[in-house]
Amino acid sequence: MDVSIESSWKSQLQNEFLQPYFKSLVAFVKNEYETQPNGIFPKGSQIFRAFEACPFDKVKVVILGQDPYPTPGHAHGLCFSVEPDVRPLPKSLNNIFKELNDDLGIPIRTNGDLNEWAEQGVLLLNSVLTVKSGQADSHAGKGWELFTDAVIQKLNDNKTGVVYILWGSKAQRKAENVNAQRNLILTSPHPSPLSSYRGFFGCKHFSKTNEYLKSIDKSPIRW
Repeated sequence: MDVSIESSWKSQLQNEFLQPYFKSLVAFVKNEYETQPNGIFPKGSQIFRAFEACPFDKVKVVILGQDPYPTPGHAHGLCFSVEPDVRPLPKSLNNIFKELNDDLGIPIRTNGDLNEWAEQGVLLLNSVLTVKSGQADSHAGKGWELFTDAVIQKLNDNKTGVVYILWGSKAQRKAENVNAQRNLILTSPHPSPLSSYRGFFGCKHFSKTNEYLKSIDKSPIRW
């Protein structure tokens, strides 16, 4: 199956695209977009944007989200990120910026587009890559989780010294396929208002990431 995805990722994931589950997933997703042309997010052209923005060879950090924002105009293919003109910011993203301010003193942003992180080697990956308008988790269990498991497996098999930032229990389950001896795994509660005060605030994952990258002679992220 020919999938339109960034070339370095395409070579890594080519066998995955041939799996029966992926063919079923593609059929499901195509039908969703065709029957609800304005009700599935992100836009079809942005489903694999995280891979376009951060090629395989450039990955230094992985931040794992759950699924795209189900609010119209928010999701654009990068986890936790929103289009530049979105106001107000989603509460989870605002909490991320609050923690970034507390950790590194970076002023709290009003622009929620995180593409500049991706361009520096931060793979902003959701576990599920599509969603129905107004219905969080609506495309869970359709095959996306198997695909993103394969993404993590490929990174673990072929790269070392990667930082995995896993917020919340669902993201943390992805760590099962990561070698903690050859990479850094950072975990905390999710930044959502329901759980951020249980340990997300104060986790200092941004500074810990940069300290680790510098310790292995990689350039830090300009958060």
